[in-house]
Amino acid sequence: MFKLLTKSALVFIGGAIIAAGFNLFLIPHELLSGGISGVSMLIGYFTSLNFNFMYFAFNIPLLVAGWFMLGRRFITFSIVNVIATTWMLNLVPVTAVAVDPLLSSVFGGVLIGVGTGLAYRAGGSSGGLDIVASIITRYRDFPIGTIMACMNGIIIMLAGYLNDDWNIALISVLSIYITGKIIDLIHIGHVKVTLFIVTNETEIMLKKLLPRQRGVTKIKTQGAFTDHEKDMLMTVTTKYELDEIKQIIKDTDPKAFVNIVETVGIMGSFRKN
Repeated sequence: MFKLLTKSALVFIGGAIIAAGFNLFLIPHELLSGGISGVSMLIGYFTSLNFNFMYFAFNIPLLVAGWFMLGRRFITFSIVNVIATTWMLNLVPVTAVAVDPLLSSVFGGVLIGVGTGLAYRAGGSSGGLDIVASIITRYRDFPIGTIMACMNGIIIMLAGYLNDDWNIALISVLSIYITGKIIDLIHIGHVKVTLFIVTNETEIMLKKLLPRQRGVTKIKTQGAFTDHEKDMLMTVTTKYELDEIKQIIKDTDPKAFVNIVETVGIMGSFRKN
């Protein structure tokens, strides 16, 4: 229960940070974010419709689709983030913190990236095209921030063409690029690592590792100096799960020798979710 509340709070804080990025940096200079928020901003800039309402309304069908394709837990956290963002958009005043639009695009992108990254780190998303990107990464192992930056960049460039204002469009692309990079720094679920564990407590460690639904390969080894035979366990996991495995190893065999290397790529079966 405590872990659930902590993650919910993290998602909520992420929503508040996203709202600050919108109202304090992007919207005062009529800059655009990407995806659903960018479309909502365009509508809000050139019509009498309210941006906050449009942002919430456009997210509803995507959240419903994600409920069936991505799972209830993920979408529940995403709903919390969308509600938090919409609520904070109504509380945070639209005030330009920086006079320069270029500075605003940079710091707005950083804030939106941090807020979105926190939502992903907790197991949710910030809604909108994040859900579309999550569906793609469920079947293709790509960095999620890069996918979002590509999709959002296309939308912004189209908006610049239709609106005949390339300055705003290009500055907005910079903000989206920074957002994507910040998300990739925080959301590391796509980064894989391989652990080589040399231990004397093979069976006990296997009993703790196998329930995690990650494949483990047992390899017979022999010490060059001692000539003693040992077992080496090899497993591939994500950086998200690395701390958990380290704790299992420390609790089971504090004297185990562990080599951890970052994995460039994986072929074959690997559980992504």
